[in-house]
Amino acid sequence: MGLLSILRKLKSAPDQEVRILLLGLDNAGKTTLLKQLASEDISHITPTQGFNIKSVQSQGFKLNVWDIGGQRKIRPYWRNYFENTDVLIYVIDSADRKRFEETGQELAELLEEEKLSCVPVLIFANKQDLLTAAPASEIAEGLNLHTVRDRFWQIQSCSALTGEGVQASDSFLLSNQSDIVNWSRKARDKRPHTSNRLPHWGGGQNRRFQKCFPNSRIL
Repeated sequence: MGLLSILRKLKSAPDQEVRILLLGLDNAGKTTLLKQLASEDISHITPTQGFNIKSVQSQGFKLNVWDIGGQRKIRPYWRNYFENTDVLIYVIDSADRKRFEETGQELAELLEEEKLSCVPVLIFANKQDLLTAAPASEIAEGLNLHTVRDRFWQIQSCSALTGEGVQASDSFLLSNQSDIVNWSRKARDKRPHTSNRLPHWGGGQNRRFQKCFPNSRIL
């Protein structure tokens, strides 16, 4: 799994549990993505009405992935699952352009949460198998991701349906893991509470690369 390289450093002892929070709007493809990460059959997927918890054992880690429903009525309860999160995975439907502003606002609010401060975030630009899908670079620019300075972030093009791109983040995380881990440990110790709100989609095009992680990137 692409997250193992960073988690191996974050959790120094073997057989430790790792908490991964999987969020995104309804119909973004979160559950399908989770099944792909777990190498499970994806032929029968139903919308998540509450939450799913899946534990995956891999290379000495027990990955506890919390897949929370993305319907509007469920989102206020997301905060009940923030505590002790090691990695945030946020999934975006790249083909649903009408909801880009909505998903951008939800991500901005997540990055404002004190319990998620400094938590690394991996954004999957899903449904790249569709002709109408926006590329990850366009999504990153619309979200002004390069203004995020308080954590490691990465946006990854993928198709949860075909599996393409789901595992591709491993090489980047592995090559940059020392920088990611050093920052994450220092930041968690300090726990700064600074504004990190992203502008609404289309609210400007800030091309400055964030300074704390010059290697955060678009894949």
